Amino acid sequence: MLGDEDYELVCLSQKGDVDAFGALVERHQKNMVNIAYRMLGDYEEACDVVQEAFLSAYKAIRKFRGDSMFSTWLYRIVINISKNHMKQMRVRLQREGPSIDVPIETEEGHLKRDPPDPIASIAEQFEKKEIQTKVQSCINSLDDEYREVLVLRDIQGFSYDEICDILKIPDGTVKSRIFRARESLKDRLKKAFGDL
Repeated sequence: MLGDEDYELVCLSQKGDVDAFGALVERHQKNMVNIAYRMLGDYEEACDVVQEAFLSAYKAIRKFRGDSMFSTWLYRIVINISKNHMKQMRVRLQREGPSIDVPIETEEGHLKRDPPDPIASIAEQFEKKEIQTKVQSCINSLDDEYREVLVLRDIQGFSYDEICDILKIPDGTVKSRIFRARESLKDRLKKAFGDL
């Protein structure tokens, strides 16, 4: 695709230029980690997903036809691998049970099993981290199809057309999923924070 800012690097990568692919990794790594993190809610898992996605992209770069932008193709890979990791995490959780490091969910919200380190606990930082954790937990609790459109639209700022292209679903489906995702997230946030 000639309008793609990655066009030259992709062409070089398809010819076996490892440095060109390295430049693509450097250019897109931060955005890919952000998407994976928002999908999974775990930074280390997100980094693993992105590493796996770049490896998959590198192996398949010669098959990239340029029907969409390279970044769109890469987002699709990251989202698909994130979905697979979520399924694996659910299976692992069912098999092994919850980790002792995972917060306990109570009617009042989440309760940490281990108290925070008193030396590192500055009240404002703790409160900010707690809010971020609750919001991410609410995002994580959404169905996969709602989480992915919400992350792509409201967190990453993609247009409806770009989301259609990334997820390979019709415009009407994207719009209805975004609406349902926002409504569902709003309900979850009200439960987590009460009426603000």
